[in-house]
Amino acid sequence: MARYLVTGTAGFIGSRVTRMLLDAGDDVLGVDDLNDAYDPRLKHRRLAALEPDPRFRFLRADVRDRDVVRGLFDSGTGFDAVLHLAARAGVRPSVEDPWLYLETNAGATLNLLDACVRHDIRKFVFCSSSSVYGADAPAPCPETARIDRPLSPYAASKTAGEALCNTYHALYGIDISMLRYFTVFGPAGRPDMAPFRFAQWVCEERPVVIYGDGSQRRDFTYIDDIAAGTLASLRPVGCEAFNLGSDSPVQLLDLLHWIEEFAGRKARIEWQPMHAADVQSTWASIEKAGSMLDWRPAVDVREGARRLVAWYLENREWASQIRTL
Repeated sequence: MARYLVTGTAGFIGSRVTRMLLDAGDDVLGVDDLNDAYDPRLKHRRLAALEPDPRFRFLRADVRDRDVVRGLFDSGTGFDAVLHLAARAGVRPSVEDPWLYLETNAGATLNLLDACVRHDIRKFVFCSSSSVYGADAPAPCPETARIDRPLSPYAASKTAGEALCNTYHALYGIDISMLRYFTVFGPAGRPDMAPFRFAQWVCEERPVVIYGDGSQRRDFTYIDDIAAGTLASLRPVGCEAFNLGSDSPVQLLDLLHWIEEFAGRKARIEWQPMHAADVQSTWASIEKAGSMLDWRPAVDVREGARRLVAWYLENREWASQIRTL
C-alpha cells in the first residue's frame, strides 16, 4: 500500500486517477480548490463519488498558495509520490487571462516541486499537454519535437511547467514523469470540450457550435486509458516526457456523427470562425510510452463516444443542466 497526494482530485483526469489508486488499495490525499473554470457542479459530483472511500481524504485548497502547499507536506504524513493533475485548462480562455494560467500551471508546479525537495519525496508526475507542440508538429508527433513555439498562454504555461520539472530533476534528482495528454474525453468529462458539448447539444436538440469547418483532427483519448497511463508513469523513469494519446486522430465532424448515431438524433450545426490559438491537427506518437511504460490505449474513439452518450443519457436529468457555454 502506498500513499499519494493528488492535486486536482475533483477534475476529470484527477478523479479517475484517484479512483484507480483507491481501487488498488492505496491511500490518497486529494486536493482541489473546486474553482468555477467550468460548471463546478460536475466537480462536486465527481468528488461525492470518491468521498465514501475510507482510504480517501479531501482538502479544499489552492496549490497556487505556497503556504498552503507547505502545510500539506508539514502535516507529518509522508507521500510516496505527488501526482500534480491540477491545472487551468483550455486554449481560448487562456488568451483572456494569461496571468491566471501562468500562476496555476507554472507557479503551483514550482510550489509542489519545492515541497518535494524539502520533504525528500522522490517521485513527481506533472500533467502537461499536447498543446506544447504548437502548430508545426510532425504527424505523428514524437516527444522530441520542438516545444518552444506555443500558440496560446495555456500552452506556454505548460511548457514552463515542464521546464521547471527538468530543472528540479537536474538540481535535486527528483524522478519526474511529464505527461502530454492528447484531447481526453469520456463520461463526466469537461463540459468546455467538444465531446461533452456535442453529447449534450445533440441529445437536447440544441445548436451544435463548431469553430472552423469541422475538418480539424484531434487525437481523442479515452479517460480510462489516460488514467492507466498516468499510473504507469509512477515507475522510475529519470525525467521524461510521454505522449498519452490514441494514435488514431479523427475529424471533429466524425466524432459528431458518432454521437448523432448513438443518441439517435441529428445535429443542427452553428458554424463559427476558428480561433487563432487552435491547431488544425494533433496526433501522438506513443512508441515511447509503449516501450518505457508498457502502455497502450485500449478504447477507440467510436467506442468512447458510445460510452459517453450512454453515460449522458443515464445522467440526463442533471447533466442536461451543466453549463457548456
